[in-house]
Amino acid sequence: MDSMLLDGVRVLEFGQIAAGPFAGSLLADLGADVVKIERPGAGDGMRSWPPLTANDNQETYSENFASLNRNKRSVTLDLKSDVDRPALLDLCRSADVIIENFRPGVMRRLGLDHEQLSEDNPGLIFCSISGYGQTGPYADRGAFDVTIQAMSGLMSVTGEDGGNPVKCGVPVGDFCAGLYAGYAVVSALYKRAKTGRGRAIDCSMLGSLIGVAALQTSEYFGTGNGGRRLGSAHPRNAPYQAFRALDDHFVIAAGNDKLWRSVCDVVGAPELAERPEFASQLLRAQNQYELTEILEGFFAHNSAEYWLDAMQARGIPASRINDYADVIADPHVEQMGIVQPLSLPNGVQTRTTGFPVLMSDYAFSVRRHPPHLGEHTSEVLNEWVGTNTAYRAN
Repeated sequence: MDSMLLDGVRVLEFGQIAAGPFAGSLLADLGADVVKIERPGAGDGMRSWPPLTANDNQETYSENFASLNRNKRSVTLDLKSDVDRPALLDLCRSADVIIENFRPGVMRRLGLDHEQLSEDNPGLIFCSISGYGQTGPYADRGAFDVTIQAMSGLMSVTGEDGGNPVKCGVPVGDFCAGLYAGYAVVSALYKRAKTGRGRAIDCSMLGSLIGVAALQTSEYFGTGNGGRRLGSAHPRNAPYQAFRALDDHFVIAAGNDKLWRSVCDVVGAPELAERPEFASQLLRAQNQYELTEILEGFFAHNSAEYWLDAMQARGIPASRINDYADVIADPHVEQMGIVQPLSLPNGVQTRTTGFPVLMSDYAFSVRRHPPHLGEHTSEVLNEWVGTNTAYRAN
């Protein structure tokens, strides 16, 4: 097994809650030395998020925080303290990458923006994550995941037709921004290896959600149609959604004409494939309300499990609708090795979901438990800077 892919890369993370810490966790999982700079006494606000798992001494630790901060070290420094500032600047000079997700302008006011830090560290890659980006009329606005889901257009195509606005249950605004940020940082590291020069990265949650909506925006560019809510259905494909069976819902995705004919055979109605209103993928999508009513008339006679077995036997993509307890316990997920044991710093044993991409000569591992607040302050200052004398005891 080779060394970790990002072995030797030093990352300072000025991250709170989700987007910045998720980007940092991606780099940490690939071997970077990610040092999380936290406020003395309080730290990242996610440290207080439940579930808070207690050991026998009732010492608690947030499992939410643990999920985004494994394989990192924690240093406590006051960003506004004249006493802590020398140590902070020394760490910035020693870093290859800085990730921050404060509001635009905060790092500049602290004298910690890319322009100022790159004077002493020209190879520094400085990644700023924010709601709306570092410039523009909305740059100063605060942002949370739900506001970005609304602003980006995502909520206009999420939920049931005619229903109330619905956000995605996973905070995709935060996590898509973290993914784009991690991707951009690794790309910048590749270029720096050739040129020696760093760069500033401006990664916005808004831009990230617009970026992953390429199919929806291209539909608008081509037709002027901004899309609409279709529940679990698809604007250009059918049958491709959740259907109600006798006892439960299940999903099928008959994404081409061959699969559609197989669905007709499974329900015992091959003549459906010959009906002109269902003759093509586009026509089925245009007439999917009628199609859904017809198919659910068949599905109502047997259980979801019965139909899943029948569909999968004919090679039709289909699935039960899992909750997270279901998917974590699934034998295929178990074989993928995504779920890994994790030791919390209070000694409690729990689990985490690891880096989900498989690569040759690389295996995800939890090299460091998620840190206690400030656990590694002296250690990091000694390793990165060679002294901790500038550190004020927190």
